[in-house]
Amino acid sequence: MAAPTLQQPSFLLANLKADTSTKPLLHRCQDLVKIIDDYPAKELHAIFPWLVETVFGSLDGIIAGWNLRLLHSRSNEYNIVLEFLKPSGPMMKLVYKLQAEEYKYEIPVNYLPGPVKACIQEGVLPDCPLFHNKLQFPLSGLLTLNLALNPFEFFMFNFAYCLITPKSYPQGQQGSSTDSAYFVLVDTYLKYFLPSEGSVPPSPFSDSRGSVTAPSPRSSSVSFAGYGVHSPSLLKHHIFHQPSVNADPAAQEIWRSETLLQMFVEIWLHHYSLEMYQKLQSPQEPFSPTEEHVLVVRLLVKHLHAFSNSLKPEQLSSSPSAHSHTHTSPLEEFKRVVVQRFVQQKLYLFLQNCFGHWPLDASFRAVLETWLSYIQPWRYTGEKTNPQQDQNRTVPDKWELFVQENLLMYTKLFQVFLNRAVRTDLVNAKNALMVFRVAKVFAQPNLAEMIQKGEQLFLEPEHVLHHRQPRGYLTPSQGGSYVSSKQRVVTDMVFRVKSHVYALEGQDCQYKQMFGTELRGAVMKLIQIIAQARQTAKRISDHSSVATANNSFMSWFGMGSSDLNNTFNGAEAEESGECLKKTHEFLDRALENLCQIFKLNQGQLTQLISNLGSSQDDGNCKQLPDCIQGENGLILTDLGRKQIISGLRRFDIRYQGDPELQPIRSYENALLVRLLYRISSLLNDRFGGHMNALCSRQDFLGRLGRHYLADPNSTTQLKQSPLSRRTLERNRQPRLSLRPLASYRTILLLLIFYVLGAVLSFGPVSSTLLILGGGFLLGLVMTLFGDKLKKH
Repeated sequence: MAAPTLQQPSFLLANLKADTSTKPLLHRCQDLVKIIDDYPAKELHAIFPWLVETVFGSLDGIIAGWNLRLLHSRSNEYNIVLEFLKPSGPMMKLVYKLQAEEYKYEIPVNYLPGPVKACIQEGVLPDCPLFHNKLQFPLSGLLTLNLALNPFEFFMFNFAYCLITPKSYPQGQQGSSTDSAYFVLVDTYLKYFLPSEGSVPPSPFSDSRGSVTAPSPRSSSVSFAGYGVHSPSLLKHHIFHQPSVNADPAAQEIWRSETLLQMFVEIWLHHYSLEMYQKLQSPQEPFSPTEEHVLVVRLLVKHLHAFSNSLKPEQLSSSPSAHSHTHTSPLEEFKRVVVQRFVQQKLYLFLQNCFGHWPLDASFRAVLETWLSYIQPWRYTGEKTNPQQDQNRTVPDKWELFVQENLLMYTKLFQVFLNRAVRTDLVNAKNALMVFRVAKVFAQPNLAEMIQKGEQLFLEPEHVLHHRQPRGYLTPSQGGSYVSSKQRVVTDMVFRVKSHVYALEGQDCQYKQMFGTELRGAVMKLIQIIAQARQTAKRISDHSSVATANNSFMSWFGMGSSDLNNTFNGAEAEESGECLKKTHEFLDRALENLCQIFKLNQGQLTQLISNLGSSQDDGNCKQLPDCIQGENGLILTDLGRKQIISGLRRFDIRYQGDPELQPIRSYENALLVRLLYRISSLLNDRFGGHMNALCSRQDFLGRLGRHYLADPNSTTQLKQSPLSRRTLERNRQPRLSLRPLASYRTILLLLIFYVLGAVLSFGPVSSTLLILGGGFLLGLVMTLFGDKLKKH
């Protein structure tokens, strides 16, 4: 096909904008491919910001773009978008084409994460080197500061920001699926630019200048003398200080990997600062991540572990001296430091905020699994293991260094999770599963011992370090090495742990031991709540079994409970029999794992649970939540609220209005319900006095009348929930109820009886008389022997 005639940039942009509303996405992408191939960078430079906004949406969320977060594999446009945006696709080719010419594109500082924006507005250089030497100072003032980014940075900024841009989704749709185009693209970019095997593929575009140029060098000095000091630039010794940029093509291209990761971490994680927690104050506009956001962060964590764990063993253990004589590729050096230097602190604050502010519901599972993924890097080594063996596999000793350098990720976040768990409804199977998951992870053989050792190292007295302070220090993860002396090795380990804790919590932090007395008491409290939740789940399960038995086959013939209140007992889907069995199983295993982690005495635990069970059986199950008598009825106390949240006690929630006016059920015919209600209302109004007189008699006829006409709960003490005193007791008049005839079950039974009558040569009238006679005889039997049957 002939190439299009080259147009001026303004006309080209106008035509592309016009095509947006007239052409389908496939045709627009085909046109863009031709334009990217045929037009020079000067013309493409003018359309690039518009194209990025068209794809990812505007930063303020007004323009939705291609809605990558809502685009799923079922959509016809899904594959078109992935093909256009893949790392070697047309869009990235455009980025490299513009990168070769060193164009810049502006991003308002106001769209940066809160801590970064605050630093810039206060005139302080941000920690992340990604934002260094990029500020543009306009004449209008400080509030309109912009960042000048190169094409690759601009593209990745908009791609990353797309995840946190507030969007209004169509009703019934939400962007939390892991098969969306956005989620798949994140995974694709991570695998391409941070490969576990091989090196980063070179840029597919090259011009007369030879190749795409890396960003300008960043200059900074590095010092590791103090606690928690991180290197502003990870790869400066390999990229920016090379004698010749073209001498090592891998070094020239690694900047894309560093830029992509820094952009993801800054945009997705850097919304909370250490100062915010130290001063115990929240930002003016607190950032609340969505479940979709957390799922993408978990994908990032899992990939970074796999990326870091793909480091060759000889590179992992190399010393600085050996390192200086043997060639280590920039990518291998990047793998060595990527998790600690890039992710650790920002992820810690991100998770800490989520633990403290996330709702107490099952959606917290996404946050929980992100945390558990980070603290189990041994799961992402690429080794294929049997799932059954993996559950009880001992954590290898080589991960002791990781545990020490991430001690707070284990201990502090476990304590915060403990505070959540005691406030969560553990009768709910999904919440019980989360407690079980945490206990199972920490119960892995050798892990608790590693954490205990890390805590002991942190509690070593400060004077151990004094002889190390005057000299510059490099930890093994930063390229240093262990000295042969045992004392030096211990000192190195102490310094490493203290550096980590002080970097994340500040020099004046008050550390609480995970295996200390205070936390052990909190664990015992959790164990009590777990035991109580087990008893509650068992009680509800037993009650459900009894109710199911009462509504068995005999209830089809009217011998079961006819009270429609059974559907208003407050039971949720999570409280079904199967879910309650899972709850019991999860909590049982969680108790076992907690005993294993904290070395609790099994005998004492059994006695505690048995005592708790007997005390609940003695009457707690029949007690209301703790209340006080108010002017208008019962009022819940704080203790009563905790009892309800923990599932220890609950109100017996029942429908307390006119049973005839209950909502129409799915098993009832709506037309018949309304028709039979009118008929029964007319009969009750006409013969109400006679019915009342009949039911007032104390002889057999009175008992028979009450069986057919009186409400079985005619005098109900409604003290199961906070009610007005005026409604504590309600006396209902005898009345005829025809509503059971509107049930599809009843209609089916009548149809079966009439068909059976026709087979036996009974006419409709005869069959009707037989049915009425049978019903009357059944009533006689129930009146005579009803009390005995109920006891049985």
